[in-house]
Amino acid sequence: MIKAELQEALNHQINQEFTAAYNYLGMAVYFDAKNLDGFANWMRMQHGEEMEHGMKLLRYLQDRGGLVKLETIESPQCEFSGPLEAFEISLKQEQKNTESINKLYELASKLNDYATKSHLQWFIGEQVEEEKSVEDIIALLERIGDDTAGLLYLDDKLAARKAEITE
Repeated sequence: MIKAELQEALNHQINQEFTAAYNYLGMAVYFDAKNLDGFANWMRMQHGEEMEHGMKLLRYLQDRGGLVKLETIESPQCEFSGPLEAFEISLKQEQKNTESINKLYELASKLNDYATKSHLQWFIGEQVEEEKSVEDIIALLERIGDDTAGLLYLDDKLAARKAEITE
């Protein structure tokens, strides 16, 4: 059975993952409304990944005999000043998630819970990829500036993203 302190921290992370998913869905809604289908596709893919991350943690907690406690999720932001703002918010969200996972790993280490540490290794690596992906898009958006042709090129590029199978 998993220790109560770790169960609480895992529940917090589960809810943080589902909140991130909902936030990405809000961003997809924004991009759909702006007819930027590629950006919307990218955000929907992020939504799916975050849901998958939350479910991975949820199943893990249940496998360890823990009790899952789902919390209320606030409405996501669906209006932005432009693509750059949406991705800057996305980066902050990913950085917050990274910090939370790192703290969860530290707690598992402190409690000598090797199974949880092992499970979290995947999430630690995943967060490196998540942050880099968003940082790369921010860099391109900053380079594009107000250039409509550049924005449409990036929209096409983001439309090519397909869901990845991780299990």
